[in-house]
Amino acid sequence: MPLDRSLISGLPAFAGLAAGDLDGILAAARSSRFAKDSEIFAQATEAESFFLLLSGHIRVVRTTPDGEQVIARYINEGELFGIAVAMGQKNYPATAVAAVDCVVLCWPNAAWPGLQSQFPAFGANAYQTIGSRLQDTQARVVEMSTQQVEQRIASAVLRLIQQSGRKTEGGVEIDFPITRQDIAEMTGSTLHTVSRLMSAWEEEGIVRSGRQKVTVTNPHALMLVAENRRRK
Repeated sequence: MPLDRSLISGLPAFAGLAAGDLDGILAAARSSRFAKDSEIFAQATEAESFFLLLSGHIRVVRTTPDGEQVIARYINEGELFGIAVAMGQKNYPATAVAAVDCVVLCWPNAAWPGLQSQFPAFGANAYQTIGSRLQDTQARVVEMSTQQVEQRIASAVLRLIQQSGRKTEGGVEIDFPITRQDIAEMTGSTLHTVSRLMSAWEEEGIVRSGRQKVTVTNPHALMLVAENRRRK
């Protein structure tokens, strides 16, 4: 059955497109489900498709030449991902893993030139996404080279609650399962360091964390940590 345009209407990637345009874009798409911890695609494999996340959260992981895994980012609902074709790359630069059960839309790369020419606004929005992620990557490179590890970890947690935070009675919770090891892989640190800092922040009433949950109970105090300012 044809996909309903309500799936994508209102999403930033399709801003400014008419109803007929949305139908045309969806004509080449198919819907797929991925269970938690399953791979959508793997690093260095041939990029045959590009995707949009309808439901869930996706962890993007890069493996370094020496085998170390680094979490490059998390993809939230409504975001395009795996758009190697838009960057002129033949292979996926990272692995995409379902952080929770996910539903995605998938287009074959062969559809990209036609979609871009027929719906210029869609192509422009896709390139805007790429530009935003490049800026984010550059900011993280600066963090890695200039910030102390405590600042980097605080900045990473703040970024996650800004992108995927859910307000609860106890604070702002990262709205998907995330472990201390995940945070270590995001920040170029170790599990021991993340655990030590999280425990210290819990004692100060800044965060509360469980096995796969992190809640920021005092965002202002965590911001002061990220900015390396004295907390009172």
